[in-house]
Amino acid sequence: PSICQQFFPSFSIFFSNKKMFPLIVLVVPLIYGYNKKKRKTEEQLLSNMTKRALEESLKRLLLKKPLTKITINDLTTDCGISRMTFYYHFKDIYDLVEWSCVEDGTKALQGKKTSESWTEGLTQIFEAVLENKPFIMNVYHSVRREKIESFLYKLTYQLIADVVEEKCSRDHLPETDKQFIADFYKYGFVGIMLDWIDRGMKEDYQKIVDLLAVTLHGNIANSIRNFEQENEKI
Repeated sequence: PSICQQFFPSFSIFFSNKKMFPLIVLVVPLIYGYNKKKRKTEEQLLSNMTKRALEESLKRLLLKKPLTKITINDLTTDCGISRMTFYYHFKDIYDLVEWSCVEDGTKALQGKKTSESWTEGLTQIFEAVLENKPFIMNVYHSVRREKIESFLYKLTYQLIADVVEEKCSRDHLPETDKQFIADFYKYGFVGIMLDWIDRGMKEDYQKIVDLLAVTLHGNIANSIRNFEQENEKI
């Protein structure tokens, strides 16, 4: 029997009919492609489940000891997986920490990236950080401050960049100008949030968000207009 007949025995009746062969040539790749896509989706789902399980193990362990005292063996034992499985998903514990931070923040920001809802998105970043206070404070004091900064920069940049993009929808502002505007406000947001974390997250974050909203009211749109006017002079 041919390779196709071995792997697709239900089609064997068609292979004896030369008139049906062109149809098989079209159908078999489609079936193979569908199954390949399905397998890839299932593998991605399993990978995400493993990553989330490791994140939960890390958060449990951080309630008992500092990050610097947690080992790969601690994580794999708590999670019930092998070291090989851990290294398949993450290069080290700090890689898992960064993934966990970004994952939690990204979920908090879903659907909150427009000019009408960016303050709600910022509020939910604060809420996500506060909800994971033991985790964030432990990471903040166990690793370099740059790790937390990097995580917050990624979140707030995309939040602001989407607002800038929306405000520029009818204009033709160069991408470099858009990036500069988003970077400028990103650093302001992150600086204020880091101060809040450094003070133990004791202040009412909603008041901070309200003050930011008042301070920045109309400023992003004004920054865009200023860049447009400068570009017209060139």
